[in-house]
Amino acid sequence: MSDEMRHTPEELAGRLKLLASQLLAAGRKDLLLQALGAPLLEELRIEAARTKLSRLLITKDYRFFLVDYGNREVELQPVHKAVYLLFLAHPEGIEFKHLADYREELTRNYMATARLLDRSKIIEGVDHLVNPLDNAINEKCSRIKSTFLGLMDEYAASYYIISGHTQKRIAGSSRIWYERLKVITLPRELVLRG
Repeated sequence: MSDEMRHTPEELAGRLKLLASQLLAAGRKDLLLQALGAPLLEELRIEAARTKLSRLLITKDYRFFLVDYGNREVELQPVHKAVYLLFLAHPEGIEFKHLADYREELTRNYMATARLLDRSKIIEGVDHLVNPLDNAINEKCSRIKSTFLGLMDEYAASYYIISGHTQKRIAGSSRIWYERLKVITLPRELVLRG
């Protein structure tokens, strides 16, 4: 039986804590980060935040509620809800410059959230959102961020907002490019449909 098999998970955690504190005392955060790895750190960050995060309920009439924050409503305009629903549906992320590829889905979301708005106004609004030379999508994401920051602290809000994520891509041996994806990092099991 290996040494690790003779220790309880609690004992292993205690040893890990001791080793981590020794590395920190030696000023070697770099080695600690290397040992844990970035993917594990992200998983741990999500686990730590899970106790602070609220479930997000989206009702049939497209009202958004933070269930575990006393059912506080996230008050957004229909266009903001349409954008939010699009990014919720794509946890892999979307590059703003490719937003036109999602025109139909965005239009459907906007028509669902703005039932009283004229179809031509919805189409015009979507045209602004998907135009890479227009700043409309940035303005909508900024408004969404502002709304969530008004309801919770910055750390918790970072999971609900549409934020940047850069992913390195390699084609062949010499070509490297970066995808500048926008994502909502809220764990999808916290999103409820009512």
